[in-house]
Amino acid sequence: MASASVATPSLKEAKPLGSEELQKINSYWRAANYLSVGQIYLLNNPLLRQPLELKHVKPRLLGHWGTTPGLNFIYAHCNRVIKKHDLDMIYITGPGHGGPGLVANTYLEGTYSETYPLIEENAEGMQKLFKQFSFPGGIPSHVAPETPGSIHEGGELGYALVHAYGAVLDNHDLIACCVVGDGEAETGPLATSWHSNKFVNPARDGIVLPILHLNGYKIANPTVLARMSDEELIQLFTGYGYKPYFVEGSDPDLMHQLMAATMDQVLEDIRKIKSDSANGFAGRPSYPMIILRSPKGWTGPKVVDGVQIEGTHRAHQVPLSEIFTKPGHLELLEPVSYTHLTLPTNREV
Repeated sequence: MASASVATPSLKEAKPLGSEELQKINSYWRAANYLSVGQIYLLNNPLLRQPLELKHVKPRLLGHWGTTPGLNFIYAHCNRVIKKHDLDMIYITGPGHGGPGLVANTYLEGTYSETYPLIEENAEGMQKLFKQFSFPGGIPSHVAPETPGSIHEGGELGYALVHAYGAVLDNHDLIACCVVGDGEAETGPLATSWHSNKFVNPARDGIVLPILHLNGYKIANPTVLARMSDEELIQLFTGYGYKPYFVEGSDPDLMHQLMAATMDQVLEDIRKIKSDSANGFAGRPSYPMIILRSPKGWTGPKVVDGVQIEGTHRAHQVPLSEIFTKPGHLELLEPVSYTHLTLPTNREV
């Protein structure tokens, strides 16, 4: 890192997750990724109990994969700290086009079936969950009001952060974890919303934890923030009034440990801000934020037809969109799906 204040070498070296907890959180993440892939691609055969055939795939493939594994990764780590510290936390995702991820997580944790009893927690219910996604008579491809707990749709980018700040005003104990896509960050409303921290009084309001999802690309080209050095990002967000922590990499085990250590540190920062403000507002603090740098389309197909997919703009929507016309693409989808098919035995994360 470029600055000692955010270099946090101790976080990179920390191993807050024991082997069992690491296995559980990774399994949970992989299961959420699998449920997300299933919504985009599968019409039938939800558990891949049969060899994958074209008849199992939706005739029209819609959705966004690129941001989804990162959203699932953050969701799993939010669940960890919620359970560990009994937090009052809400998760707002700016990249609302990552809708399959939010539906996957609410299904995995049981909320979706509680809200929609016909979508049961079994193979039949999973098949219905997959079929309905971006399908006639089903649900939209973006996070929508139908998604349990949704207060932010996200189809029109730019409003996540201001919604997060609105949620914490006069809500002292709430932490709003707000994911901001790096493409979304280029919109006028979002660029202005970073300044909403000037309106927060930690003595009476909650805290917003922004997480910049810096996966490098929007739909067709690199993002502006991805073109900036660490030092420039530090200077930018320090100037906005934040203390940035970097979580970057692609190795799942290392990333889980680093994200867990960073979330623990961020919560310690928030506790200190709250403690210091207990006797009244004495000055605007520097609020923690996380810059999550991970590959776009993380864990998906790396190369298709000799062209790089993971880590490029080509992972933004449906990486294998020509399954019905390109021989061999179906065979590429099956191992990607199996990679994630390790469902946790329970919901303890």
